[in-house]
Amino acid sequence: MFKGTNASAGIGIGSVVIVEETKLVIEQRSIANVAAEVDRFKAALDQTMKDTEAMAADLAERMGEKEAEIMQGHMMLLMDPSLTGEIENQIKGESMNAEMAVENVCNMYAEMFASMDNEMFQQRATDMKDIKVRMQKVLLGVESVDVASLPSGTVLVAKDLTPSMTAGINPQKIVGIVTELGGKTSHSAILARAMEIPAVVAVADFLKEAKNGDTVIVDGSEGVVYLSPEDKVLNEYTDKRDKYLKERKELEQYIGKESITKDGVKVEIVANIGKPADVEKVLQYDGEGVGLFRTEFLFMDRDSMPTEDEQYEAYKSVAESLKGKPVIIRTLDIGGDKEIPYMGIAKDENPFLGYRAIRLCLDRKDDIYKPQLRALLRASAYGDIRIMIPMVTCIDEIREAKHLIEEMKMELDRQNIPYNKDIKVGIMVETAAASLMADVFAKEVDFFSIGTNDLTQYTMSCDRGNEQISYLYSTFNPAVLRSIKRIISCANEAGIMVGMCGEAASDPLMIPLLLSFGLNEFSMSASAILQSRKIICNSSKADLKAVEDKAMSFVTAKEVEEYMKEYVKSVQ
Repeated sequence: MFKGTNASAGIGIGSVVIVEETKLVIEQRSIANVAAEVDRFKAALDQTMKDTEAMAADLAERMGEKEAEIMQGHMMLLMDPSLTGEIENQIKGESMNAEMAVENVCNMYAEMFASMDNEMFQQRATDMKDIKVRMQKVLLGVESVDVASLPSGTVLVAKDLTPSMTAGINPQKIVGIVTELGGKTSHSAILARAMEIPAVVAVADFLKEAKNGDTVIVDGSEGVVYLSPEDKVLNEYTDKRDKYLKERKELEQYIGKESITKDGVKVEIVANIGKPADVEKVLQYDGEGVGLFRTEFLFMDRDSMPTEDEQYEAYKSVAESLKGKPVIIRTLDIGGDKEIPYMGIAKDENPFLGYRAIRLCLDRKDDIYKPQLRALLRASAYGDIRIMIPMVTCIDEIREAKHLIEEMKMELDRQNIPYNKDIKVGIMVETAAASLMADVFAKEVDFFSIGTNDLTQYTMSCDRGNEQISYLYSTFNPAVLRSIKRIISCANEAGIMVGMCGEAASDPLMIPLLLSFGLNEFSMSASAILQSRKIICNSSKADLKAVEDKAMSFVTAKEVEEYMKEYVKSVQ
């Protein structure tokens, strides 16, 4: 048995096909005809762009717009004039061959992205390397591996999978993926999850043992791989796979059902989205609205700020698509760890504790915050849009934000522009300060949404991206659970809605506790909605009080998590 990282749930059983890309040998050559070499580079760039456009269109048709955005991100990089201009400058300035110029410049960009603290930008390093190799292959006339033509029942095995390789996979033929490198948040893992192909990544030394044609079991839920398994193990996993597929099919019965417990407690199950195109998945999985629209993605992968009108159209389209269902839109959460070059934000030494989110927006009211607030108010005329303020730590911040919203309302009144005059304004509760002051904040706002990812990080003083201290980063830590319970209690006492938009909202081990605490709204990835609804519909809030009391009696995260595992197993 090999152990790795569970990147995409499910069980795949099939035959190994090892995919190895041709190793390119890039050597520097001196070029006599520099103008012809620049033209050769431009032709390769044009061909790479056309290939990428075709991949994006294919992904959009097969998987949806959200998945296509990964390849559209590659197109944005290929269109970046600073990237292409620097490659041309190296060809001209040093009479260098195009392959080497692409090597140098793309590596420089990849290293820059890899050094950033933000996970999304670190992923850009992988994208840049992918783009580099694809351009070099065009220049050298080397064919790429055609993963689309692999036979049915294939378990694709590779050192690593690039986003472009994963984009070409036919999910009807590939039953599993195993790689020696990669992580849960890589674009390849995201695409594997979208295609619902079981995947285990970061499986050390797997290629030393695997051979083409070997039978292999991929358990993407547990993160284990069995190579040439014994009949007993094979039979066991064949049964597990059939049961898993049956359960996935049975989840469809929860489409159209209310999210209501056996003892009549109704909650909302809504979705987290990043762009208007994501609404397609929300509707597909019967989401009851949007609990978090991350607006920062409208500001990324571009050279200038989105205009008020561009933002208005994006917010309006989501509101109209959801036909009156609630749409909670988070104002810009950018700065510090999320770097956008055109904004000119200085790099923070401690980005998660720095100049970001509401702090940045209140400091840059005229060019950032007011246009966004106006766009949100204008779009509120077309649906149940609600405004959510992130990273709040003190009452002054929310009061100043509310004052600006009232100022923008008066502007729209003077211009006779319609908007929802009773628009709800809430906060993300994701800092220790906001948790401790939750009773005070509850009197100032219309709703809370708990961001468990950051709340856990700040409560535990633990950088969630630092693997050396990852043992501290657990929502099951009693300190975090006490914080969550207090926030929910304060909201319930004040009579305001309290939701959760962090990862914990869809964790099967956490949902029973959140129900017992009194959480009203669960916001999650669209694909997790039906499973979460099943758990809620099969639960009784009254019965969970004893479970809550027992869980809250423990003093370590491990004890809580183990207890919840045993409880969930006993009721399944």
